[in-house]
Amino acid sequence: MSMKKYFAIIIMTLILVSACNQIDSTKDNEPKTTDTSTELSATQELKKFESMDEIVEFLNKQQSGQNNNYMAKTFGGGTRTMAAMEMVGAPMADMAGSVSGGSDGATDYSQTNVQVIGVDEADFVKNDDKYIYTLSGTNLVIVNAYPAENAKVLSETEIKGNPTNMFINDNKLIIFSNDNEQIYRIAKYDFMPRPRHTQSTHVMIYNIEDKEDPELIKDFSLNGNYYQSRMIGNHIYFIVNENVYHYNNFVDLPMIRENGKALMSPEIYYFDNPEQNYNFVTVSSLNVDDDEIESKSYMMGYSNTLYVSLENIYITYQKNVPYNYRGNEEERFTEVILPILPKNTRDIILNVLNTEKESYTRWNKISDAMEEMYNRMDEDDQEYIIDEIAEKVQEYEIKREIDRRKTVIQKINIDNGKITYDTKGEVPGHLHNQFSLDEYEGNLRVATTVQAWGRGESILYNNVYVLDDDLDVIGQIEDIAPDESIYSTRFLGDRLYMVTFKRIDPFFVISLKDPKNPEILGKLKIPGYSDYLHPYDENTIIGIGKETEGNQWGGISTAGVKIALFDVSDVNNPEEIDKIEIGSQGTDSEALHEHKAFLFDKKRNLLVIPVREVKERRIYDPVYNYYRNRVWQGAYVFEVTKDDIDKKGKITHMESIQDEHYYYQTPHTVRRSLFMDNVLYTISGAMIKANEIDDLDEIKEIELPYESNDRNYPYPGPIEPRMMIDDGGIEVREMG
Repeated sequence: MSMKKYFAIIIMTLILVSACNQIDSTKDNEPKTTDTSTELSATQELKKFESMDEIVEFLNKQQSGQNNNYMAKTFGGGTRTMAAMEMVGAPMADMAGSVSGGSDGATDYSQTNVQVIGVDEADFVKNDDKYIYTLSGTNLVIVNAYPAENAKVLSETEIKGNPTNMFINDNKLIIFSNDNEQIYRIAKYDFMPRPRHTQSTHVMIYNIEDKEDPELIKDFSLNGNYYQSRMIGNHIYFIVNENVYHYNNFVDLPMIRENGKALMSPEIYYFDNPEQNYNFVTVSSLNVDDDEIESKSYMMGYSNTLYVSLENIYITYQKNVPYNYRGNEEERFTEVILPILPKNTRDIILNVLNTEKESYTRWNKISDAMEEMYNRMDEDDQEYIIDEIAEKVQEYEIKREIDRRKTVIQKINIDNGKITYDTKGEVPGHLHNQFSLDEYEGNLRVATTVQAWGRGESILYNNVYVLDDDLDVIGQIEDIAPDESIYSTRFLGDRLYMVTFKRIDPFFVISLKDPKNPEILGKLKIPGYSDYLHPYDENTIIGIGKETEGNQWGGISTAGVKIALFDVSDVNNPEEIDKIEIGSQGTDSEALHEHKAFLFDKKRNLLVIPVREVKERRIYDPVYNYYRNRVWQGAYVFEVTKDDIDKKGKITHMESIQDEHYYYQTPHTVRRSLFMDNVLYTISGAMIKANEIDDLDEIKEIELPYESNDRNYPYPGPIEPRMMIDDGGIEVREMG
């Protein structure tokens, strides 16, 4: 017997064993079916826990796999009329700032590059028209930055924990910081407090009216890890994730403290669908005017992508159904195997299923019937039935895997600080990042990549969906760019620009003008790919990513950082009109995965990105006795017009570092840039530099009070190297 036949028989056996252990008797001599798509869905009814006992009971039930009734029900939540989102679209960096540092400040200045106009995103650097606020190590540093000639540090304030990012709102600064705390809990019927080390998130409000002496006025703390935040007007919305800590019939509930004292425990809501791991996702709003906080917790899967419009928060996570909830294997047997079998064999098996109640006896009789069928067949029929079963099982398993790994979208309304749960939706596939979602004219547009594995085969393709206000799918395009993944997306008005990649970069222009009938208008195939897309204007798109090149093994290798300019005025025939490549293989930029590191101003034709540039590879270092790359790090400055990209120059904070030694995120790594009038500021942990935008002449250098660790970089040798073979066949040694 061939290996192919043997493998297929093994597959049939496994299927039959699983099926016979779970199949109930059927009626009217017909196989019983189960709808997989509903089986793994939640009831979609938002429920509220009334006590810890309810939470414990729910978790115990999920862990034991007892609750296996997850048939979809019609969601009973109300609908909501949404105002037209006229401001949501392409954020342009030439928008005037909303925060002013004083009458003697700059007339024009940049702000954080955000996805949605009017929805600010926290960052470790903020500015107004006069001051720069930056988190340098564990310090908040306020710099009087304008005019640049007189720039100086005004204050240094040590921040509790590990500060990550912040917002500025008039004379208040709101800082988010992660910290570790030891808390004590007493379990039910216990008498001894049990210590537990846990992550906590601090939300600290500083009065910065006196820039030389910031005053801490509020310190809120929440259990869990800070995830993301947004600021709309005078309200800050932020999310904290915490693993559900369940032990000894006790659950550690979310708690909000003010200055270390318990303030409130948020209401906890849940959905009764199974998850591999549960998390408390606490959504809070902070009113900057009166420093009041409101919070609600939702027990759901771990959120991994967040999108926020002016009116809604969309929390997304990938459905991750536990092993206990594999679903009813009856469907796999009755829907996939039985229809393929000859009628006489099918009738015998159906009779067994209807009459035999004991699983062992059923299995023996079904196995005998399958063996008899197979032995009666000639070789061609055997080959056919085996191939057919293997193919159908493969299709079934992939379909089921896709259903088990959908993206869940939870929609929460926000209105002047009020948090109200709205509804839930699902789409196949996973999201690349926050730019995979966009709200427009009452609909949510979503781009996903579907990847699934079956027995010996995998699939990979991309989808675009349009969901209505209730998160029901009303339009879709599926199976885009098979065998490729989404690398970047940008929704602008009624269009979507999307880049997929495997060996070459297809740049897609997709029309969403008719939400129910989206269509691909055109595409462009070019080497390389774009990780981030940014609008220059309505007909021109800037892309930043990596160049690619063929390698000696017939595959594709990444090269340097690539900046490309796309003309989409002819939507059916998009065109790459110019490009620039920086550095060689290994060159990278934070702007590839963090849009806040991307500075663009159309009025000035200004583009600035941080770059780690590999200038030479495998250079022998006799001091430390290893091979390394020669690296430059700093900011690249470009002049960008509708027609071309020109390099203006570059700025580094590492002139004093001998021999251009570089390690990841050294205190002198340039990570952000901003401008005030005609001055460009580049920011690292240890320094701010001010340069003229026109000619990049240096104006001022401001040292920041960065406290570095005691590590001596580059690594003091000796270092254990790894063996490599260079292109010429010569053995060299490179640092591992």
